[in-house]
Amino acid sequence: MISPEGMGTVIDLAQRRRLGRSAVAVSPLGFGGNALSNLYAAVDAAQALDAVRVSYAAGVRYFDTAPLYGHGLGEHRMGEALRGLPRDSYVLSSKVGRLLRPHGPVAPAKLTPRQGGIFVDELPFSVVFDYSADGVRRSIEDSLQRLGTNRLDVALIHDVDRWTHGPAYEERLAQVIDATLPALQRAKDEGLIRAIGAGVNDVEACLRLADQPAIDCFMLAGRYTLLERTGCEDLLARCAERQIAIIVAAPFNSGILATGAVPDARYNYLPAPPEIIERVRVLEDLCAKHGVTLAAAALQFPLRHPAVAGLVAGCRNGSEARASLALLAEPIPAAFWADLESLDARSRVLGASR
Repeated sequence: MISPEGMGTVIDLAQRRRLGRSAVAVSPLGFGGNALSNLYAAVDAAQALDAVRVSYAAGVRYFDTAPLYGHGLGEHRMGEALRGLPRDSYVLSSKVGRLLRPHGPVAPAKLTPRQGGIFVDELPFSVVFDYSADGVRRSIEDSLQRLGTNRLDVALIHDVDRWTHGPAYEERLAQVIDATLPALQRAKDEGLIRAIGAGVNDVEACLRLADQPAIDCFMLAGRYTLLERTGCEDLLARCAERQIAIIVAAPFNSGILATGAVPDARYNYLPAPPEIIERVRVLEDLCAKHGVTLAAAALQFPLRHPAVAGLVAGCRNGSEARASLALLAEPIPAAFWADLESLDARSRVLGASR
């Protein structure tokens, strides 16, 4: 929807966009459950629950989590926060591909950031990759128990990408095609899930899976943002052709587009390198020219593309949830978006690659 005063796109939280050919439709802003799962630092349980409830009260109707988040803590907290709300009033997604196994009194070595080692005070479970048919089934059933519900609206294959798996990527991807997707289709036929997708960190993995008929959506983390969108033009066109929806995750590139180019700013869950800091400074200058908040531009940018069904952003408490809602409502001049396109076309300063 375009405002009558040339203020660009106005985001309507009451709008719903369908995920591919499925019957599932999401609100444009979704709640990303990683932040309330002790991402980087411990989060008070009451504040975590308040973040979900404030978001729901404001009209957010899509909530995403995963077994990885806090090693089960995220699903427990999400389930508690949503419990008592009408089940058909919201869309809930979780992920498959990692199983949680209880460990002894001594925890194993921490995962690397690329494997998901970014949580503190997590529950006493080890994380094991498992994309097998049996592993997928167990993952869904375990998630339903932690969440305290009888279905997932969306099941996302988690992190089947080169960034996460490195040399094992091709083997993992083949297993997803041969075992994971058929298992998810069976779960969909049984009513345990309603839509199938993949939640990944790079465009290549989406392109490799886009021809699979079971896929309804991709959750793409950090690759289609105000800062970075290399390769996304081909992906968005392919998804439009195949009727596959895109959900954008990590719209702040895991921190730096929310904080700006400050010391210790995070990019891809790690300290931002100098070239990323410089790119963000260019964006900050453009925002200052138009009186726009960098974080508001980052949050609203992905939703301007018709192939994007929605985005998920994480909040640790009710105050952060209210701040995200305010960013979504901030008016951004059409001239800002025009200058952004011009900047991109002139210099290609945007579009960092890994």
